[in-house]
Amino acid sequence: MSSLNIEILNPKAKKLLQDLAELKLISIRESSENPFLAVVKRIRTKKAELSMEDITKEVEIVRAKRYAKKG
Repeated sequence: MSSLNIEILNPKAKKLLQDLAELKLISIRESSENPFLAVVKRIRTKKAELSMEDITKEVEIVRAKRYAKKG
Protein backbone atom coordinates (compact mmCIF):
# COMPACT_ATOMS: atom_id res chain seq x y z
CA MET A 1 0.00 0.00 0.00
CA SER A 2 1.28 3.49 -0.78
CA SER A 3 0.16 6.90 0.43
CA LEU A 4 -0.11 10.14 -1.49
CA ASN A 5 -0.71 13.69 -0.42
CA ILE A 6 -3.07 15.30 -2.95
CA GLU A 7 -4.07 18.94 -3.26
CA ILE A 8 -7.55 19.20 -4.75
CA LEU A 9 -7.92 22.11 -7.15
CA ASN A 10 -11.39 21.38 -8.47
CA PRO A 11 -14.44 20.25 -6.44
CA LYS A 12 -15.25 17.70 -9.16
CA ALA A 13 -12.01 15.89 -8.35
CA LYS A 14 -13.07 15.60 -4.70
CA LYS A 15 -16.34 14.01 -5.79
CA LEU A 16 -14.43 11.51 -7.95
CA LEU A 17 -12.23 10.60 -5.00
CA GLN A 18 -15.26 10.16 -2.76
CA ASP A 19 -16.79 7.84 -5.38
CA LEU A 20 -13.60 5.77 -5.41
CA ALA A 21 -13.70 5.59 -1.61
CA GLU A 22 -17.31 4.35 -1.71
CA LEU A 23 -16.20 1.58 -4.10
CA LYS A 24 -13.52 0.69 -1.51
CA LEU A 25 -10.78 1.33 -4.04
CA ILE A 26 -9.12 4.04 -1.95
CA SER A 27 -9.22 5.31 1.62
CA ILE A 28 -9.51 9.02 2.42
CA ARG A 29 -8.05 10.52 5.58
CA GLU A 30 -8.04 14.27 6.05
CA SER A 31 -5.04 15.67 7.81
CA SER A 32 -5.67 18.51 10.22
CA GLU A 33 -1.97 19.04 10.90
CA ASN A 34 -0.28 21.95 9.20
CA PRO A 35 2.99 20.76 7.57
CA PHE A 36 4.75 23.98 8.56
CA LEU A 37 3.86 23.51 12.21
CA ALA A 38 5.09 19.92 12.06
CA VAL A 39 8.51 21.16 10.92
CA VAL A 40 8.56 23.81 13.65
CA LYS A 41 7.75 21.19 16.29
CA ARG A 42 10.52 18.91 14.98
CA ILE A 43 13.07 21.73 15.08
CA ARG A 44 12.04 22.79 18.58
CA THR A 45 12.45 19.28 19.97
CA LYS A 46 15.98 19.06 18.55
CA LYS A 47 17.30 22.31 19.99
CA ALA A 48 19.95 22.00 22.64
CA GLU A 49 19.27 23.42 26.04
CA LEU A 50 21.55 26.35 26.74
CA SER A 51 22.71 27.45 30.14
CA MET A 52 22.88 31.11 31.14
CA GLU A 53 26.67 30.85 30.84
CA ASP A 54 26.40 29.70 27.22
CA ILE A 55 23.95 32.46 26.38
CA THR A 56 26.12 35.10 28.09
CA LYS A 57 29.23 33.93 26.22
CA GLU A 58 27.40 34.08 22.89
CA VAL A 59 26.08 37.58 23.61
CA GLU A 60 29.58 38.76 24.55
CA ILE A 61 31.03 37.33 21.31
CA VAL A 62 28.38 39.10 19.21
CA ARG A 63 28.86 42.38 21.06
CA ALA A 64 32.64 42.18 20.65
CA LYS A 65 32.25 41.66 16.89
CA ARG A 66 29.74 44.49 16.61
CA TYR A 67 31.85 47.02 18.49
CA ALA A 68 35.05 45.92 16.73
CA LYS A 69 33.49 46.97 13.41
CA LYS A 70 32.68 50.48 14.72
CA GLY A 71 36.16 51.16 16.05
